[in-house]
Amino acid sequence: MTTADPVETVDLRADHLVRDPFAAFADLRERAPLARATIPGVDPFWIAVRYQDVRTVLSDPRFANDVHSVHGGPRAEAPTGAAEAATDTSTPAAAPAGAPAPAHRTEQVWRARGMPPECAAYLRAGVFDADGARHRRMRGLVHPAFTAGAVERLRPRIERLAEGYARGLAGHADRDGVVDLVAHFAYPLPVTVICEVLGIPEADRPQWRRWSSYLGRGAGPGLDGALRAMVAAARELIERRRAEPTEDLLSRLAAAEGDTLAPVETVSLILNLIVAGHETTATLIGNGTAALLAHPEQLALVRADPGLLPAAVDELMRWCGPTIGGVPRYATEDLTLAGTLIRKGEAVMPILAGANHDPRVYAEPERLDICRAGAPDRDGHHDAHLGFGHGTHRCLGAALAHEEAVVALGALLRAYPQLALAVGPEAVERGPNPAAWHLAALPVRLGPQAPAGG
Repeated sequence: MTTADPVETVDLRADHLVRDPFAAFADLRERAPLARATIPGVDPFWIAVRYQDVRTVLSDPRFANDVHSVHGGPRAEAPTGAAEAATDTSTPAAAPAGAPAPAHRTEQVWRARGMPPECAAYLRAGVFDADGARHRRMRGLVHPAFTAGAVERLRPRIERLAEGYARGLAGHADRDGVVDLVAHFAYPLPVTVICEVLGIPEADRPQWRRWSSYLGRGAGPGLDGALRAMVAAARELIERRRAEPTEDLLSRLAAAEGDTLAPVETVSLILNLIVAGHETTATLIGNGTAALLAHPEQLALVRADPGLLPAAVDELMRWCGPTIGGVPRYATEDLTLAGTLIRKGEAVMPILAGANHDPRVYAEPERLDICRAGAPDRDGHHDAHLGFGHGTHRCLGAALAHEEAVVALGALLRAYPQLALAVGPEAVERGPNPAAWHLAALPVRLGPQAPAGG
């Protein structure tokens, strides 16, 4: 496609995209590598749907997460020892005279969903909206809690939690042995884990889960109140840890505030970690369980050899991953992508659901195959899929999410040898959020519970 060719326009809230994004983007991927996307209340932007183009958008330094990088360079750093001067990191860098500031598409999306205007500062101050030195500064503060070594040390605790939640499912089942796996297993496990990593008191966790559920749904009544409450609660947690520090991540962030972190960045990091740390993992566990139960031959392989679970989780991330599209990136200069001219300041959203089903990379991409082997890439990652992103913004919690899914599926399948869907795969209810492929509920029939330790 050249700039002279007609450009296809796609409504990302169209029913067929929300209902089955993998099939819908497969059709689009073969017609055009790039298209213009529309969402009510949001300026149009490009979407990339082919694997190589998505990988380019995720890793090419000419694409920036921070919209302010387009004009005048990256947003200023928080000065050491002078965080008060950097409290409002949402202030844009000055654009050259006559140069319009590009629209912040993520902010527009959240405003359209009902985000209060005052919460925009926390959205823009987050690690997902940072590049370069600011991104390294913020990510570096929390990265030690999410390394492979840290996750390995967490594994015994994750195993105990998963076993407890799995065996506790029977107490939530109706008289027919049917229970909602999302509400009673897929969500509680990752919420508990990320809250423990951060150091959120146990008594506060149910409320954080309720607030986060509004964000997971994407829109609707209660979102504005939930966001305001989360900001206030995060601020309170920091003050509490400043007064009574412990050995948790919250205490590390509280200690960094005023030196390495501006106050708005501290709050934003907490919100980023809590929401991203459990919503996508919960969806992966739910989607993965539904996929295995709908593919008995794949389920049989995992039951026969639980050692296949790590590879199975990677394939599930590819085949039915929780994230449809990544954070929009902004071109910092005129460039060409897939033969199309992208002007400086234009936004491109990488469509992970399109990339991970691209037949140019995967043989029979529509087929779920837990034995599909992926060679390690240049960074040593064994997941050839882009479900966790790629490049410097690759998911901070990828190792933790992968481990939680492996442990969760293993505990569930051990506890219930006859676990089955309680409805047909086509009747499983999906949420309306066009950015996430998530389940509203997953009714399963448990069957007899295996003896503990069996």
